[in-house]
Amino acid sequence: MTAAVLRDTATLSKRSLRHVLRSPDTIITTAVTPIAMLLLFVYVFGSAIDVGEGRYVDYLLPGILLITVASGIAYTAFRLFTDVSGGLFERFRSMPIARSAVLWAHVLTSVVANLLALALVVLVAVAMGFRTGAGVLAWLAVLGILVLFTLALTWLAVVPGLTARSVDGVSGFSYPLVFLPFISSAFVPTDGMPGAVRWFAENQPVTPIVGTIRSLFAEQPVGDDGWLAVAWCVGLLLVAYALAMITYRRKTG
Repeated sequence: MTAAVLRDTATLSKRSLRHVLRSPDTIITTAVTPIAMLLLFVYVFGSAIDVGEGRYVDYLLPGILLITVASGIAYTAFRLFTDVSGGLFERFRSMPIARSAVLWAHVLTSVVANLLALALVVLVAVAMGFRTGAGVLAWLAVLGILVLFTLALTWLAVVPGLTARSVDGVSGFSYPLVFLPFISSAFVPTDGMPGAVRWFAENQPVTPIVGTIRSLFAEQPVGDDGWLAVAWCVGLLLVAYALAMITYRRKTG
């Protein structure tokens, strides 16, 4: 980014962040569904699910964190849709503002808002008995993976945010992303799944990402899951970014 782009992005990011901070209910709402799932699966289904040694809340939390991100990006798409439908993009085009700064401001706001929601979910998990001996480097690795995952889904959210014609259309795209962790190792081990379902669960992005975060929290080697998680996150990010920029150029061309 050039100095002008960085300056414009910072200015527009402050605007978006003010909207989020003035309406903290959006962050709370983002965390409500994941927290409800955390409570439901730990206290209702947890005793019936065999995950080997350790507490079920420790096993479950990584998947819940990904669901938190998937829930949060719906608000990113909605904020972008509101700007587009309200004519704000047309006003920005008439001003000396870097075109890419508009999107980057929404993306950076999404990362900050989702990190706040993730912190809230982790605090609830700790209150429920989640414990980890992970050191600073392990926590930084977890943070890095979650930020990469958030960036990938946020750039993906830019596409419906720019193209949706209704509020229902812009928010509905996140439902498959929220559902995806259910067909993975996020809630139960994949060993007991039927053949086709097990193959899909073991070869989709959520399983290695969850496995990596789980291993980092448990102070265990991440193995192949580590590079697979990073590869999935970076690959999804590059594809989503390319789609978002193509859509944006068509929208503003």
